[in-house]
This record gives sequence, C-alpha cells and structure tokens, in this order.
Amino acid sequence: MATDTPLRLAGSGSLDDDPGAGRPAPMATTGPGARLRRLIGVDEALLSWVPEERTRYTWYGALVLNTALLGALSMALALGSFRSDLPLVAVLGVAVVWFWVVLAMDGWLVSSTHGTTVKKWSLVLRLFLSVLLGLFIAEPILFQIFDKEIRQEIAVGNEQRVADYRGMLVACNPTGGASTADRPECARHQLKVAGSPAELAAQIKSNAAGMAALQTQVTKINKALDGKMAAERRECGPDRWIRKGGGLDVTITCERAREDSSSYRTTSKIDTYEKQLAGMRDKAGALEARKNRAADAYQPLLQRAIDAKTRERAASLDSEGILTRAHGLRTVADSDGFALFITVVLHLLLLSLDALPVLAKFMSGATMYDRLLGARFDTSRRLHTEELQVQQACARMEHEVRRHRVEQDTNERMRRAEHEYRRAQAERAARERTELEERMTRIMRTRRG
Repeated sequence: MATDTPLRLAGSGSLDDDPGAGRPAPMATTGPGARLRRLIGVDEALLSWVPEERTRYTWYGALVLNTALLGALSMALALGSFRSDLPLVAVLGVAVVWFWVVLAMDGWLVSSTHGTTVKKWSLVLRLFLSVLLGLFIAEPILFQIFDKEIRQEIAVGNEQRVADYRGMLVACNPTGGASTADRPECARHQLKVAGSPAELAAQIKSNAAGMAALQTQVTKINKALDGKMAAERRECGPDRWIRKGGGLDVTITCERAREDSSSYRTTSKIDTYEKQLAGMRDKAGALEARKNRAADAYQPLLQRAIDAKTRERAASLDSEGILTRAHGLRTVADSDGFALFITVVLHLLLLSLDALPVLAKFMSGATMYDRLLGARFDTSRRLHTEELQVQQACARMEHEVRRHRVEQDTNERMRRAEHEYRRAQAERAARERTELEERMTRIMRTRRG
C-alpha cells in the first residue's frame, strides 16, 4: 500500500532518525513477545501503528501467563496436600487443566477491557471476578507457607479433643459401675461393659423381684393344694368307707376329691414353678458370687473399653482436610498478632498478584492502542450502518425495478388481451357480414327465378 512507505524530502535523513516516521511499523507476528500479546487478544496490525505500546502489552501478557502458572502451582500444591493418595500424573493433569482455565479466564478479562468503550463499572466487575479467582488460588499457597504451624495447631487441637473425650468417658463410666443415664452430658459417652457391679446388682434385684413374685404364686398354689389334700384325706378316711361287693371301699365323694387334687396339681404347674424357684435361688447365689468378684475384674475391662473408644476417636479426627487446615490457619492467625499480620499481608499480596492483570488496566487507563481500537470500533460501526443503508437502498431500488417490470408486463398483457378481444370482434363481424351477403344472394336468386 502507499501508506506503507511515507513520502519524505530528499536529504531529510533516514527513517530511523524519526521514530514517528514509518507508520505502520512492520508487524511482529513471531517470537515470545507476539505470543504473550496474543494471549490477551492484541491485534498486531493495529499495534503496528503504535509500536511504542508493544513493550507494555508484552508485559501485560506476561502478567496473565504468570497468574495462570501461579494457579497451576496452587492447584498442584492443594491436590498434593489434601489428596496425597493421587498419583503424580493425575495431579499434573489437573494442574494443567486448571492452568488453561485460569489462562482463558484472565485472557478474556483482559481482552474485554481493550478499547475506550470500556466503562469503569465493568472494570470493577472484572476486578471482582479476579479477586474471587485469587482467593481460590491464594489459600493452598498460604497453607504451604504456614504448613508447620498449621500441622502443629491441628495436632494440639486433636490431642485436646481426644483428652476431653477420654475425660467424658471416665466421668460417665465410674469404676463402681453406677448408672449415669440421668446426666444429659453423658448421653453419648456411656459404655456397655459386661459384668459391671451395677449391672450385676440390677440383675440380682431383678432376680429377687422375680423370686418374690414366683414364691407368692407357689405359696398360693400350695395353700390351695393343701386344702384339696385335706378334703381328700377327710373324704377318704376309714370312717367314710362303705361295704361294696362283700368288702370295704371308698365313696364316690372320695374318688372325686382324689381326682380334684390330682388334676389341680397338674394344671397348676406347681412342680414347674418349684423347679423355676429353685433355679432362681441358684442364680441368685451365682450372681452374688460374681458381684463379689466383679469389683476386681470390672475395672480392667472398663479401662480397655475406654482405651478402645479413645483410639477410635483419635483415628476419626481429620488432620489433612481443607476445612481442618483452614480452621488451623485461622487459629494460628488468631493466636498471634504477628502471624495475623503476616497472613493478611500474604493474602493481600497473593490477591494483588492474581488480580494484577485487571488492576494494571484499571490503574493505567486507556492507552493509545485503546484509542485506536475505539476509533476502529466507531469506524466499523459507521461502516456497518452505511452498509445497512446501502443494502436497504439497493433492496428498495430492486423492489422498484421489480414493480416497474410487473407494471410493464401487466400493461403488455392488457394490450394483448384488448387486441385479442378486438380481433375476435372483427372476425365475428366478418362472419356475420359474409353470412348476410350469402343470404341476400340466395334471396336475390330466388326472386329472379
């Protein structure tokens, strides 16, 4: 193009003597700088009109690349810390994916700010998105910076929780076996250990109550049975015998009394109840003996149960989870003023690094490249408007041509129809005239004949 070689007077010096001469400058489409600028959507053809801005936008692209690398490092550290069971290939794969996500997001955030049409409020929204992204990136790095302090705080906290839990187990399970069911704080700390003195005492009490109830029932049955046996002896005594068949025999009343006493002994199950009562007496003796020996045997069993529950509690406590480490970091920051200061400063520093691409745009304002891009936007908008107007005018003229063509075609068809109609009328008139002439001829011939 003619604009690629500006006109200069002879003897006015070379192009290198005037930095504002050769515009547009040769485009830099290769090299690291061009690749970095391509990350943030810079148009090299437009930038060649202001080559002084190349350095600015090269470092701008480097900021975006550094943020993506920092995000990948943060993700790798997070997965390595919280999911130590993952293989290295999986960690690196996820870090690469996260690198691309951060790079794409920051590249979009920065490329969308090019041009003078970008408003301050839209920059604030982009800055807010950058801060959110920075928070996600900064936390794993902070966890690694304070890793030793966080692990120490988590270990101390877990030891304290285990000690408190063991204390509750000891308090809610006394060595004497006394029940603590009436204490609300012991609802989830009671242990069931077989052979406790309290449990044996409850069994002895329950067995004694059963024995008393069964003894009352046996006494009542024996009293009724004694009455029936007395009636049998009374009715079957020698003074009640009768002569029968040449000898002496009991009366029918005696036989009924014997049958009644025998039937009652069977239906009342007195023998079964007496055996059960004897078994309960033997069980009472065995429980008393076990209770006397339980004082020495129960305490080791209770101690082993408490130790087992304590180990289960210690094993269930988390020491590597992200929430646990976050709470540990907060505790470390709250426990020491200098640690809190360092935490806040590092948070701000990492957030600033993560949000630096948008912050740089927010602080630097519109550049000459932005103004040129804005002018190109305006020109493109005007050209598009003019193109639409031209398309509308062309469409209108095409419509006029079509309408004129339709009008001409209609007129031609009307003339043709009129001509056909007149020709048909002329032919009909000619036929009628010919027919009249023939008739006149026939009439004249007839008259002459």
